[in-house]
Amino acid sequence: MVRMTSEKEMMQIENEFYAQGYSVIAGVDEAGCGPLAGPVVACAVILPRGYFNPFIYDSKKVLPKLRKELCKVISNVAVDIGVGIASNEEIDKFNIRNATKLAMLRALLDLEISPDVVLVDGNAFDVDLRMLNGMKGKIVVKNVIKGDRKSISIASASIIAKVLRDELMEYYDKVFPGYNFISHKGYPTKEHLSAIRKLGITRIHRKSYKPVREILNSLIQPELLNEGK
Repeated sequence: MVRMTSEKEMMQIENEFYAQGYSVIAGVDEAGCGPLAGPVVACAVILPRGYFNPFIYDSKKVLPKLRKELCKVISNVAVDIGVGIASNEEIDKFNIRNATKLAMLRALLDLEISPDVVLVDGNAFDVDLRMLNGMKGKIVVKNVIKGDRKSISIASASIIAKVLRDELMEYYDKVFPGYNFISHKGYPTKEHLSAIRKLGITRIHRKSYKPVREILNSLIQPELLNEGK
């Protein structure tokens, strides 16, 4: 059953800021914190003021086919969209929380229009606003726990980030046959862990993540790396 939302449910936060005189609101979310492989992808979306779509919701709660359709709808209707990526190497170097903040910052800097309000899913984004040097004026940042279920702007970013990351993992499925990235998208399924034990790690695996690290430590030659085709 497809979940439909209400304006009251998904636009209350935006409307509160509009009532205070703010006019350009960007929603920010990420996809890919939990997987053992691949990047974390963040997206920033600025929707037209007052835009509502009852099908836009937390990407994890939207079926893949509808998610792709909504991604196209959002891309067509959005005033601006920014995308930021942090690689698996950056995740290993900085940890996932900091890499996520980096991806979110890149997504915001990728916007052509400067928002005056930034709504961020969760509580991970506390970057120094002076780093947003590509933007003008004072920016209000509000972290929203489970924001992809409370803000249409954040939910829109959630959907695009998820679709883009899934497409990246589908590409990697061709580069690294045998891991079935097209199915599990890099998440720690039994199939994925079994493939790592059998085939070794690839250059997109997150070596700092415990399941990958433990498998690496158990290998006779842990330096061996599956570079793909």
